[in-house]
Amino acid sequence: MGLEKLHPFDAGKWGKVIHFLKEEQFITDEVIVLAREASEADLLVVHTARYLNRLKWSLVVATITEIPPLLFLPNFLVQRNVLKPLRTQTGGTIMAGKLAMDRGWAINVGGGFHHCSSDKGGGFCAYADITLAIKFLFERVEGVARATIIDLDAHQGNGHERDFLEDRRIYIMDVYNRHIYPGDGYAKRAIKRKVELDWGTEDMEYLQKVELHSEGALNEVKPDIIIYNAGTDILDGDPLGGLAISPQGIVKRDEIIFRAARRRGIPILMVTSGGYQKKTARIIADSILNLHRQGLIGEEAVEGAGPSNVPLMMSKSVSSGPTVSAI
Repeated sequence: MGLEKLHPFDAGKWGKVIHFLKEEQFITDEVIVLAREASEADLLVVHTARYLNRLKWSLVVATITEIPPLLFLPNFLVQRNVLKPLRTQTGGTIMAGKLAMDRGWAINVGGGFHHCSSDKGGGFCAYADITLAIKFLFERVEGVARATIIDLDAHQGNGHERDFLEDRRIYIMDVYNRHIYPGDGYAKRAIKRKVELDWGTEDMEYLQKVELHSEGALNEVKPDIIIYNAGTDILDGDPLGGLAISPQGIVKRDEIIFRAARRRGIPILMVTSGGYQKKTARIIADSILNLHRQGLIGEEAVEGAGPSNVPLMMSKSVSSGPTVSAI
């Protein structure tokens, strides 16, 4: 309905990533299956009923998504055109968590709604998909007792931090621009390894810090799974991130994290989170292709993983919205 033009986020980003990966013949329709929209029962594993009921008010959704004109739309349109695609991405993150445990790695080309907690949304994040994925793994997958969140979006991940504030099973590493939204001091108490960056941080300093602290975090505590929030709003020129990382720096960053996980034999789930420039879709696709070239994803990366009947690719087709896929 053109609503995506009212927010700096490129709502077509996820579909473009899949298009680029198809162009490079990395994926085909034969290896993409429909993922399930997260149901209300799924969401209630983390979210309060009161919060979900508040999403039935268009004003609340307009505030969370930062698209003011939404408040003038009937809520049934908001549910269909805005919240259903977000619930489907959330379902994809939950499914990709199970896939990562089965196959050693998974990428949801979407998700990463790291500003949403159990009872509060914000910053374009209406559902707490990271918290949900971890809770589902803890409750329903044998052998998952500890998780590490490595959040490398340009913004502090205050949603999952609030959700896991008192949970010692969760180790959170967060690298973000200290000067921008959300500046949530209360949530920062949950961060075990906090790396605050200044305006205009460039590749050399950034990659050194990412490698140093990701190695330190994984040496400090070996988790059963890594949730990697791989926001591309760190890209130079991003209107909201305020950092100055090159496309090559983003590709290298993702390789550092996947290589650290692979070296230790830790399953990894990646979500793509923020990124507010048209060119971010191409960068995400290039990074995924590089991970494959490096042998960090793909069939060769799952040797030694347990058997699975879950396909390597899960896709969510959203009517009147972008196609989003989990790899």
